[in-house]
Amino acid sequence: MDMARGTLRGRRSGLRALLVVVLVTCGSQLWVDANSWWSLGMNPVQRSEMYIIGAQPLCSQLSGLSQGQRKLCQLYQDHMVYIGEGAKTGIGECQYQFRQRRWNCSTVDNTSVFGRVMHIGSRETAFTYAISAAGVVNAISRACREGELSTCGCSRAARPRDLQRDWLWGGCGDNVDYGYRFAREFVDAREREKNHPRGSEEHARTLMNLQNNEAGRQAVYNLANVACKCHGVSGSCSLKTCWLQLADFRRVGEFLKEKYDSAAAMRIGRKGKLELVNSRFNAPTPEDLVYIDPSPDYCLRNETTGSLGTQGRLCNKTSEGMDGCELMCCGRGYDQFKAYQHERCHCKFHWCCYVKCKRCTTLVDQFVCK
Repeated sequence: MDMARGTLRGRRSGLRALLVVVLVTCGSQLWVDANSWWSLGMNPVQRSEMYIIGAQPLCSQLSGLSQGQRKLCQLYQDHMVYIGEGAKTGIGECQYQFRQRRWNCSTVDNTSVFGRVMHIGSRETAFTYAISAAGVVNAISRACREGELSTCGCSRAARPRDLQRDWLWGGCGDNVDYGYRFAREFVDAREREKNHPRGSEEHARTLMNLQNNEAGRQAVYNLANVACKCHGVSGSCSLKTCWLQLADFRRVGEFLKEKYDSAAAMRIGRKGKLELVNSRFNAPTPEDLVYIDPSPDYCLRNETTGSLGTQGRLCNKTSEGMDGCELMCCGRGYDQFKAYQHERCHCKFHWCCYVKCKRCTTLVDQFVCK
């Protein structure tokens, strides 16, 4: 009997130890998966850090990089500053585009950046991946033009066929070709390293991420346009020099926001590829966003999904849109309070050449979700 009890205690101790190992392993895996190269946008790489003699290697200090991204970091250390700038630009644009939505692209920490909500393959996640990839293309392309990177320079894009014959094709354009190629290698590296079983939910998420990364890159690439400068006596513009120029990133954000609104719901098919949930719709092109999970409820705070809820958010009492108090507050009602608002006013242009404004203060009504 005593021997049986001792055996039972031993088994229980063994089970407890196994459970602890499993929990620690799962927690570690969740932490690794939560880290992202987006954190470079929250913790900017300082240029001076790359050249300090005797300092630890830059790439070993950067959190959130996958193995493949770390290797690229070692090969292209001077690019890392601009990857961080691209991530920061993408995060900022995401917050601007969703400033009047229940989910407003809030960052929750400097490591996972957006938190657990990115574990869901929703429309919002699709947009976040796309705008982040777009930010890297934008930053790297411009850094090439400015001579900041050792492996690229001005754009070598071919002369457009529809450019007037007597206009010169030259200048120093944004190197969108290089920016696109490098962003594809770096951003997609994390996804291509994964080896999930074909046809699994994890594999579907990888395919979703790759599609949305590409949509973001395509947006920057396709929206780049020709810019020209006049030459001639007294501004006669008898001659023009033209070059390739990136579109303003706000335009990229607006374009991807439209793609978000028309994003395609997908599922993993028998052949291990994404297919439309509703076959009546057109198949997505490389420019389109896709998602595999419905969006969580963003009305209430939920630690499981990562939703922050809308309690405490400002709303517009007179609006019937998503920023209106009825929709933003999800029917919970709102509180009203008064606040002082400061703005520039009575601006005058003085010759030459500056604008002088006064600072006006007004008391305004503001409304906050309960």
